[in-house]
Amino acid sequence: MATDLPVPVAFTLPAGWLPTAAPPGVAHAAVLPQRDAGFAANITVDGGFLREEVTVTELADASVERIREFAGPVVVTHRGEFGPVDAPALAQRIIFSVPQGGARRDFVQSQVYLFLPDEHHPRKRALVRLALTATVTQYGEVLADFQNFVRTVRTRTGVEG
Repeated sequence: MATDLPVPVAFTLPAGWLPTAAPPGVAHAAVLPQRDAGFAANITVDGGFLREEVTVTELADASVERIREFAGPVVVTHRGEFGPVDAPALAQRIIFSVPQGGARRDFVQSQVYLFLPDEHHPRKRALVRLALTATVTQYGEVLADFQNFVRTVRTRTGVEG
């Protein structure tokens, strides 16, 4: 995924969330300052252009595989497609654990993939991926914030005030 998004987007962060430096490959990042044993729940936004032959399921599977490379077993607890035909979306929720201090710590990640047609090249598809990562303990407390955040994401066209 590229650091720059394939289409300009605008969004509103939930109350209490703060913008933070984005890691490599991520266009935008935000954290919730209240931590769970040192971990701050975070929201990231990244994206790119997709080849025509890539399916939604392949993209979601590839994301699971990337996490599996550092976390070991990954469980997909939910995956579903939604949205209109001309701008489909996919959401998935995964659970994984990572080694931390001699033990393993469990995390939940919700991912939303928004597929947007390129207005200049209709066969070209742009992807914007939104992700929430939280500890299992935090997840129930921050899920509604993430859902509200997703509702605010929109493409930015022209000059906005």
